[in-house]
Amino acid sequence: MKKNARWTLLLPPLVIALIVLFQLLAEQPRTMLRNAVFDQFQRWQPRTYTETPVRIIDIDETSLTRLGQWPWPRNRLAELVDRLTAANVAAIGFDVMFAEADRTSPAHMADLWQLDSALRQQILALPDHDQHFADRLRKADAVVGFALERGETSGQKRPAGKASFVNLGEAQNRWLHAFTGAITSLPVLESVAKGNGALSFVPDSDGVIRRIPLLFQMPDGPVPTLVSETLRVAQGVPVVMLRSAGHLQHLTGEKDNAGLGEIRIGDFTIPTTPQGELWIHYTPPRPERSLPAWQVFSDEAALAGLAGHIVLVGSSAQGLMDLRFSPFGLMPGVQAHAQALEQILSGHFLERPSWAIGSEFTALVVGSLIVGFIALHTGALAAAAACIALVAVTAGGSWLAFTHSRLLIDPSLPAIGILLTFLICSLTHHFMAEREQRWIKGAFARYVSPNRVAHLIEHNDDMALGGKRQQCSFIFTDLASFTSLMEGIDPAAAVALLNDYLDEMIAIAFRHEGTLDRIVGDAVAIMFSAPVPQPDHCARALACALEMDAFASAYSRKLIAQGIPFGATRIGVHAGEVIVGNFGGKTMFDYRALGDPVNTAARLESANKHLGTQICISEAILAEAPTSNVRPVGKIIFKGKTRPLAIFEALGQGELDGRAPLDAYLPAYQSLENDPANAGSLFADLHARYPDDRLVAMHHARLQDGQTGDLIVLSNK
Repeated sequence: MKKNARWTLLLPPLVIALIVLFQLLAEQPRTMLRNAVFDQFQRWQPRTYTETPVRIIDIDETSLTRLGQWPWPRNRLAELVDRLTAANVAAIGFDVMFAEADRTSPAHMADLWQLDSALRQQILALPDHDQHFADRLRKADAVVGFALERGETSGQKRPAGKASFVNLGEAQNRWLHAFTGAITSLPVLESVAKGNGALSFVPDSDGVIRRIPLLFQMPDGPVPTLVSETLRVAQGVPVVMLRSAGHLQHLTGEKDNAGLGEIRIGDFTIPTTPQGELWIHYTPPRPERSLPAWQVFSDEAALAGLAGHIVLVGSSAQGLMDLRFSPFGLMPGVQAHAQALEQILSGHFLERPSWAIGSEFTALVVGSLIVGFIALHTGALAAAAACIALVAVTAGGSWLAFTHSRLLIDPSLPAIGILLTFLICSLTHHFMAEREQRWIKGAFARYVSPNRVAHLIEHNDDMALGGKRQQCSFIFTDLASFTSLMEGIDPAAAVALLNDYLDEMIAIAFRHEGTLDRIVGDAVAIMFSAPVPQPDHCARALACALEMDAFASAYSRKLIAQGIPFGATRIGVHAGEVIVGNFGGKTMFDYRALGDPVNTAARLESANKHLGTQICISEAILAEAPTSNVRPVGKIIFKGKTRPLAIFEALGQGELDGRAPLDAYLPAYQSLENDPANAGSLFADLHARYPDDRLVAMHHARLQDGQTGDLIVLSNK
């Protein structure tokens, strides 16, 4: 490590340079990551709803059912304006478009019906709905809307201007979101309304509305949005004052080229992004924020509560398609406008200060250098602790800034830099510190289980004599008739076949992170949960045994098809408490397990040939893997034992290979205890239907021999 210390010190600055390059070049991924963090902050701490004089007149599904489908006749909207004006609302903002003439007006209906001249004249004498609506707008403090367009096909139409703009400092119009044309409301309505605001949103690339523009730029100057225009009309002020961010910083001597800093409308000063946007701090949906439109026409008590309020007329009905994405999911677009007005009236603002990028970069540099130095000069645990602590400080600082000061500081960039520095420097340190140990693993991993080698390298005290108690699982396998195979073919060929067989059996054990205990001829012993404890050792052992059985069966079938009589593999699986450690004496190392469970697993393997099974597992294994596909064999008393052990045959998930299905076998087995008189006939029938099922044949033979119940005494080991 000392020889390479000089060049390793370059690693943290290199990581920092890569992160900064990412910040400069990958703008969209960086913005998406930052937005995801800010969205999560809002989900964890949404804005607390407080009573503010803002209400939505909601054209909801119930209103459409009661008052008819949209669009409503303009004379109905005129009545809506009359009733809201009579309720002394501060302003009415329409979050709906009136770009086309009312098709229910008398003139349109006369053309549609193709009436004769006399009746046509009578209908034309009736009041025009659009004009009637315009007459009511003229008497109200109302704001109509328009939609903005971009591109060569958008035209150059400009909405009617109602507000004047005054710049404090250099004009920052080039920072605003620019559009080239507009779809406006009818001139008869635009001309009489006291306000005219844009209804357009500028969502982020993922479609989420996180900021509400208060101004847009058109070829001949700025235009207000529904939020800013409704706020202006509610106060009865003609002017919107625009203060540049540079003007706010005039004491520092900087030029006025940093975009907008704040917008003042009457009594309200609104901090904005350089693009003239207000960050929205959402609240969850609140029923008291909205009043269904149908109640305006029928509920005088509800109307009385609107005095002095700014009301926005919009729709939550899904069929009208005014739905937008927020950090909380879909919402009506009018909700975003209403929540922006609530924030302005209550003075609740989220801000991303101009110094945010500098503070994030400082945290990136300082945090990465600290964790890089620690990772290169200490162990992995200390470096990981430092990494976690620095990331926690960065994230915690951002969270505190959000919750206590409503500031948006992005912790993701410094956190990524700290984590990457930790990973790269820790891996470098690990590679260099562990280089001298690789030859140990390379030399011994061919003969000893990889997990045992790794454990002994990390815990060389385990090489001392002695052991400790530990719960473990064991697999014993044996190859039937291998001695006969050795006698029937060339011994060299038999050994080659055995080596291929053992290589794959051991590889399967290693895949399940088992420890090779020993190989005796064609038999293999595997243990689990030693030397490294494994809470799921029973399930691992069973899964390993099933995979071994699948391989051994396929290998045997392949060789038999070639005329080589390769025998079946018998497997026993058991678990229990044993003593694990080095029992090799002072002159050699022999790490193994000692105890009765080891002997029992070997007995289970041997019992297969007497029981007609291939995989015998104990109740201790099944208790930790209760969903396994097994069938009960019986309660076995091994030679030299006095207590019976319940054992089961593991079937795996494949073909039954001539075995009786469980729904046929289980009733017969249960009859051994529950209905002994009928057990013989049941197993006789089962044996006749499934003559290749050796377990069924074993029970059938026992019953014919006069034995009863499911207790089986094995006289041989």
